[in-house]
Amino acid sequence: MKLKRSWISAVLALVLTLATGIALSRPAKADSDTLKIGMEANYAPYNWTQTTKANGAVKIDGTSSYANGYDVKIAKIIGKKLGKKVIVEKTQWDGLLPALTSGKIDLIIAGMSPTAERRKAINFTSPYRTTNFVVIMNKNSKYADAKYLTDFKGAKLTAQQGTLHYDLIKQLPGAKREPASKDFSAMRESLEAGTIDGYVAEDTELTSFKMVDSNIVGVNLSKMKGLKVSTSDAEVSIGVKKGNDKLLNDVNKILASIPESKRQALMKDAVHQQPQTNTKKENWLVSMIKNYGNMILEGIGMTLLISLVGTIVGFFIGLLVGIVRTIPEPKKKFKRGLLAFCKWLLSVYVEVFRGTPMMVQAAVIYYGVAQFWHLNMNRTFAALVIVSINTGAYLAEVIRGGIISTPEGQFEAASALGMTHNQRMWHIILPQAIRNCLPSITNEFIVNIKDTSVLSIISVSELFFVGSTIASQSFQFFQTYLVISAIYLFLTFTITRIFNLIEKHIEGPENYNMMANQVQVGGDK
Repeated sequence: MKLKRSWISAVLALVLTLATGIALSRPAKADSDTLKIGMEANYAPYNWTQTTKANGAVKIDGTSSYANGYDVKIAKIIGKKLGKKVIVEKTQWDGLLPALTSGKIDLIIAGMSPTAERRKAINFTSPYRTTNFVVIMNKNSKYADAKYLTDFKGAKLTAQQGTLHYDLIKQLPGAKREPASKDFSAMRESLEAGTIDGYVAEDTELTSFKMVDSNIVGVNLSKMKGLKVSTSDAEVSIGVKKGNDKLLNDVNKILASIPESKRQALMKDAVHQQPQTNTKKENWLVSMIKNYGNMILEGIGMTLLISLVGTIVGFFIGLLVGIVRTIPEPKKKFKRGLLAFCKWLLSVYVEVFRGTPMMVQAAVIYYGVAQFWHLNMNRTFAALVIVSINTGAYLAEVIRGGIISTPEGQFEAASALGMTHNQRMWHIILPQAIRNCLPSITNEFIVNIKDTSVLSIISVSELFFVGSTIASQSFQFFQTYLVISAIYLFLTFTITRIFNLIEKHIEGPENYNMMANQVQVGGDK
């Protein structure tokens, strides 16, 4: 009876959680007084993340951090002219387009070029900056004096994934096109580590990088004969969702009112205000804790919240699915057919969510729900749903295996005592199955802690996403990722030990036979 009450309480809690999430997921009003801007906040001097609101920075939605840079300054001018408050939605580069098309953001202001491929998906405003393309490398590189496109023969080059920069490498005969990088911080790290000879970017990235590393040079590709780049590809524009012609026209009018001298001044300010490396003789760990301690704590909290709730809710989903999939066939034809259909449906659920990456599931659920059903789901709630249903699919098979591995004799003995299937399941089978599955449940919890890193595609600032941001701002890549990996190790180690204690407590005394003998001896006396 106690177990049943606990089960009912858990189900009610789950329903309450879902209801709360749906309430938080109501679509934003069309006449909202906010202007949501999508950017990486990780591409100085266009945009970056900082811990204070210094120099007119704008709050990043859902965090205690702020965004600043040339893009933010342009966004503030647009917001002021439109009479709207600017909100920055920090998103990975490859999540910007789906965020715009699904209505999660109003504009993409992220140093994006209006390429022909992108124009098929979204509209672009008139350019707000024109740029040159360069290959960034070390001064002592043998390719640093390149004057012709053919001079890069043998050079290991890369660029950011999903950008025109990566395609430009094809125009350098003989250059080795390395796999595309996720962001500029990763390319800077690769260049310093010597795994690449250089990377293609805009001249603003060169200016930004040189401020923190005087050993960096840039070879101007735009001035080399034979480079084929359209005028629009060398421009930087603002992305607008197709069909939103009013906003497109309004932004174009505002951009036309900003003189070139003002734009140059804004970029100059951005270059000088961008985050700098620690120039004081201060321990790097002390400096990191002092400058980014709150960001790290937020990342840890978000990671633990998502992984803990996702594992608990996923356990109940897996338990329910596992029970249903082990129900014996009823005698009545209708019930037998209904049960067979339910089992088939649950099998599809298990196969789909075990057979696809969580990152893909996150993008499909978060952006797909908004695009096709116009439901603006809260990102944290979406993350909880994604991790829960993914975990449920894995634990469903774990629990099903635990149920069917229970000795058949226990089923028979319970039936001989007159127990129904439900009584056998609740009082005999499930307690043993859950105890046997506990190591697998612990493992799934640990996997969830690490896999939350993929949720950055839907703008969830978990631990790894925070670490990437800190590395890109401080330019201390090895040290930052060393600290982040140590935190992950501490979390997983601690959780493993806690579950080991729980497992020992559930197992009870080590020798039941000895206890039985003691009882028997006491009875003989």
